[in-house]
Amino acid sequence: MTIAVVLGLLFSALCVAGAAVFIVFTRKLRYGSVRRSEKNIKPVSGNRSFYNIARWVGLGVACVFLLLTFFIPGSFHTVNAGEVAVVKHLGEIRETRTAGTYFDFWITEKYDVYDAKVQTLDIKENAYSKDAQTMDLTMTVQYQIDTHRTTDIATTYGSLEALSTKIRSVSIERAKSVLSGYSAMTIIETRASISPKVEEAIKEAISENYFVTINTAVLTNIDFSDAFEQTVEQKMIAEQQQLKAQYEAEKAKIEAEAAAQVAQIKAQAELDVAKLAAEARIAAAEGDAQAQIAIAKAEAQSTKLKSVEVARMLGFDITETEVKNEQGETVGTEYNIDFTGKTKDEIAVISEYLKYIEYLSAWNGELPDVVTGDNASVLIPLPGEKPTA
Repeated sequence: MTIAVVLGLLFSALCVAGAAVFIVFTRKLRYGSVRRSEKNIKPVSGNRSFYNIARWVGLGVACVFLLLTFFIPGSFHTVNAGEVAVVKHLGEIRETRTAGTYFDFWITEKYDVYDAKVQTLDIKENAYSKDAQTMDLTMTVQYQIDTHRTTDIATTYGSLEALSTKIRSVSIERAKSVLSGYSAMTIIETRASISPKVEEAIKEAISENYFVTINTAVLTNIDFSDAFEQTVEQKMIAEQQQLKAQYEAEKAKIEAEAAAQVAQIKAQAELDVAKLAAEARIAAAEGDAQAQIAIAKAEAQSTKLKSVEVARMLGFDITETEVKNEQGETVGTEYNIDFTGKTKDEIAVISEYLKYIEYLSAWNGELPDVVTGDNASVLIPLPGEKPTA
């Protein structure tokens, strides 16, 4: 309970008590008793002066506390946190009071309390776009008064309600002015960027002459007519269909390019495979050729060694010479047959003997043909020849 209420109750109780004293002693003074059950009531003869003084004292106390009840409690003024009060003395603005409790005579001093917290204005209004499309605006404006300029607010506007009405009117006018510079489609497409422009315009319009600070001004919603919204919806559907067609065409193009790339890669792969196969065949052919050369060299070397052995068996002189590479390492032996002093027939024996050796190495185990007669003879075919009778 506030001080004013407590004092009001206290003074009222004391006033009632004083009045009760006055009534009681008045009855005693008149009848000598306050008991109504007595049949014979006689005026008192003693203590008359005491009763007379007591009743007037009670009346005085009742009157004093009645006056106190009327003047004192109403002179206590409480300003709550988040509020500021303008004190007027007989209608003249004197000063401001912040949060606290003050004693000012209520008949001469009047408190006008202003809410210093953030105030919110929820605004709904009709407006027009640049292309004359109607729209319903929903806007929220938050502001806060300058507590140091409260006396100016009281002098200029008279009350916080009048100031709020003025701020509301200016905010609506500025919002309409900004939105009228854009077409309806632009407003729909760029609403997020238009709202800050509306806020900036409102802040510029509500200058320091309004003694407030605009915290925020936000366009919370913009509704157009049903006909226009249907038009916009149809346009968006057409744009979506166009985008879908473009997407499908682009997708088909990308798939065709991908298929062409796959075909090209496949053809290149087949070409590479064919090229590698050809190279492999060439390498195989070259390998066969090298193998044939190696075989021929080996056969030649073998034949040469056989010739050397035959010549050595027939008594020819054989000279052996080591063959070395560039690093001086021995890589083979060179054999030379000395035919010095040998006749043509002796040299021919080596060749005939070699042919015989080749035939034996190639013989398949079949007996040769035999010619009968006085003198039987055996025909030994040369290598590569078929024995004949």
